[in-house]
Amino acid sequence: MELTASPGDSGKRLDSFLHERLSEFSRARLQSWIKAARVQVNGMSSRASYLLRGGETIEVSPAGLTPLKATAEDLPLKILYEDADVIVVDKPAGMVVHAGAGNTTGTLVNALLHRFGSLSEVNGDLRPGIVHRLDRETSGALVVARTDRAHHALAAQFQAREVEKVYLALVHGRTRPQGRITTPIARDPVRRVRMTTKLASGREALTEYRLLEAFERLSYLEVRIGTGRTHQIRVHLASIRHPVFGDRLYGAPASELGRFFLHAHQLQFRSPSTGKVIRVESPLAAELATLLNALRLRR
Repeated sequence: MELTASPGDSGKRLDSFLHERLSEFSRARLQSWIKAARVQVNGMSSRASYLLRGGETIEVSPAGLTPLKATAEDLPLKILYEDADVIVVDKPAGMVVHAGAGNTTGTLVNALLHRFGSLSEVNGDLRPGIVHRLDRETSGALVVARTDRAHHALAAQFQAREVEKVYLALVHGRTRPQGRITTPIARDPVRRVRMTTKLASGREALTEYRLLEAFERLSYLEVRIGTGRTHQIRVHLASIRHPVFGDRLYGAPASELGRFFLHAHQLQFRSPSTGKVIRVESPLAAELATLLNALRLRR
C-alpha cells in the first residue's frame, strides 16, 4: 500500500498517521510492521516516533500477526463473589487483566480459565469474560462475565453508567474536602503510553472525590467515576496537581511502594438474571494498608 502525507500531516508521528489512514488495522499491528521494516518513508525504514514533515511517500507491506489466545494457567486467584452469571475477582497489583503485545502469560484471564474452565465469548479468545479492566498496578474488585447473556447485560449497565465504582487513592498535596473533575480525556499525541486533559478534543469523563484523611503532604481520597476512560483517575487527579502516590507516569516522585496507590474498593451492579443489586467490597491491599498505617503513626 502506498500513502502520501499531506501538509496537514506535518508533525504527526508515523504510527499515528498510519492508524488514521489504516484504521482497519490495530495500532499494535501497525507498530509491529514498523519494527519489522515493513513501513518505508521515502524508501527508508523509520521509527514509530518519526515525525512527518508532509509530502512523504509511505509504503506499507502488510503482514499477519500471530493470533493471541488466552490459555489456562494455575495462578493464585482471590474470588470476592461468584454465581452462575458473574465472578468478582480481587485483582492484585502487577497482574495484567488479559494478554496483549508483550504479555501472554500470568494474566488474570489465564488464571480465571484455569479456575472456571470457560467464560463469556463476546470478546473473543483473547479477552474471554472481560467487561471492564483495571490498570496493571491498580488492585481491587473487577467483575467478569461467565456467559454471553451476562456479558451483554453487564456491558449495558456500564454503558448506561449504572455500575457504581468506588476507588481509594493516596495523592500528593492537600486537596479540597471534595471535588468534581469533568475535563475530557484523550491519548497524548507525543507520549502514547499516557493520556492527557490538555487537548481540545477528547472523550467525556467524570471523576468525583472526597477527602478521607489529610497528612502533611498527602491526601487520602475516596474516588467515584461516572465514566471508564483509560487512566481516568490517574490523569484527572494529575491534571489538578494531585498525582496518585507512586504514579511516575503522571508526575509523582519515585517511591519505595513498588506500585501506585490506587485500589478499586467497591463495585455495585445488578444481577444479570434477577436484577438484584450486588455490592462487593475489596479490602485495601496489604502493602497499601501498611503505608497508610505508617502515615497515621507518623502524624
